[in-house]
Amino acid sequence: MTSSSAVYSALAPYGWDDEWADAFTPYATEGLLPGRVVRVDRGQCDVVTAGGTVRADTAFVTPHDPMRVVCTGDWVAVEEGGNPPYVRAYLPRRTAFVRSTSSKRSDGQILAANVDHAVVAVSLAVDLDLGRVERFLALAWESGAQPVVVLTKADLVTDPVTLSHLVRDVENTAPGVPVLGVSAHCGDGLDVLRALVGGGTSVLLGQSGAGKSTLANALIGEDVMDVRAARDVDGKGRHTTTTRNLLALPGGGVLIDTPGLRGVGLYDAESGVGQVFAEIEELAERCRFHDCAHESEPGCAVRAAVDGGELPVRRLESYRKLVRENQWIVAKTDARLRAEIRRDWKRKGAEGRAAMRAKQGRWA
Repeated sequence: MTSSSAVYSALAPYGWDDEWADAFTPYATEGLLPGRVVRVDRGQCDVVTAGGTVRADTAFVTPHDPMRVVCTGDWVAVEEGGNPPYVRAYLPRRTAFVRSTSSKRSDGQILAANVDHAVVAVSLAVDLDLGRVERFLALAWESGAQPVVVLTKADLVTDPVTLSHLVRDVENTAPGVPVLGVSAHCGDGLDVLRALVGGGTSVLLGQSGAGKSTLANALIGEDVMDVRAARDVDGKGRHTTTTRNLLALPGGGVLIDTPGLRGVGLYDAESGVGQVFAEIEELAERCRFHDCAHESEPGCAVRAAVDGGELPVRRLESYRKLVRENQWIVAKTDARLRAEIRRDWKRKGAEGRAAMRAKQGRWA
């Protein structure tokens, strides 16, 4: 049986600490091995243990609930007696990055577990999509991780003034979030990013073509991830990375690279949305009505901020969109909330029709 000191020595680079050791105690008494999942593929996973990386079956802990399947970043208890070895259980997750699936049931899909930093990669080779950045940030905040936005391919923006404006635009979209302009090709900004992700576990998120794999190679210091050029016509990538891979960084910390995400659906991310749009939430506290929809209600502090130029219209529209989407996702699994939303829609529809009839009466 591997000694506890040998376990610490082997697994510390992957994030093993006293809290994980305490959580693993019941499994240690059964002779199971602790390890961290570095890759999941077709019902099996690669697990790094004190004795090396083993290929283990996950069928023992794969329920119908997709939120409870083993995923990259999990700390697990491995039973070596099977052929192949199998994962008996995973330890309670500290954080989890979750998005909704495309199924009609809108199940949650867990993308990475036990993450400290969520690095959102945004390519400067194409026009900034601030709405997509806000969507990624909502999921990142909801996961419990600290978001970081990395504007990749910064070397393509040759004018430093233009680059600073782009960084500022994203900073205004991401209150409380570090925003870095980085060029993996030239090395610009990499030292700052290494310092940010040098402790704990970080997950790289973004669309295909955002330069995640190139960034991962730059942080690791060698070409461990396959890289392909993005299409010239639209800057989109070709899904070079097809699985989520966990890698130990040479300077400390752990990195999880992920496939490009085309769909980034919210999944019960109310608090995450609130943090992304913190200024709107603060303004809403001054609205006359506590259930103000910030549309045409009297005494709406949010609309007043828009009219006064304090709050961009785009931010309010994006906020409304994500709030509605999140409410709908939650309502699909909550009959009471679903009924409340329908009643609210009917009330607003009736109010709108009444207002239109009143206008028509004045015009007559």
